[in-house]
Amino acid sequence: MMEKPQKSPFYSQGVHFSCTRCSACCRHESGFVFLSQKDVSALTAALGMEYSEFVAVYCRWVPTGGSGQQLSLKEKSNYDCILWSSEQNGCSVYNARPVQCRAFPFWSSVLRSEKDWKSTALDCPGVDHGELVPFDTIEKWLAVRRNEPIISRNSTENAE
Repeated sequence: MMEKPQKSPFYSQGVHFSCTRCSACCRHESGFVFLSQKDVSALTAALGMEYSEFVAVYCRWVPTGGSGQQLSLKEKSNYDCILWSSEQNGCSVYNARPVQCRAFPFWSSVLRSEKDWKSTALDCPGVDHGELVPFDTIEKWLAVRRNEPIISRNSTENAE
């Protein structure tokens, strides 16, 4: 039996994207910014905090189904990311922002299909505009996200 040839992803020739720093991906809509150990290390260093203090002030545990939970940043009451600052008109820890933020819009959910990519363009003015991001760079971001696992715990564990 012959193997069916794999279809190339729609972004195989690259896609256009340049971040406009509009903060649309950081504000006004509920969502989760899941954190890896590298993320927390960078954020605690940038904020001058210990791990347990950072988790207590900036994070929440999100149920994953079953008895699992994953660590995510909190949101403000208006759904802005807790790290978004009106004084800075952007991320208060931009150089230490989580990999999920650095990798946007190169997430598997956005790159699942051209339709999903175009749908993201409705909210993000940088999608389909600006410089051509090559396939290899896109694949690198997908790999970074896969290789930096989200901090998880069993929901019966106490918060650290």
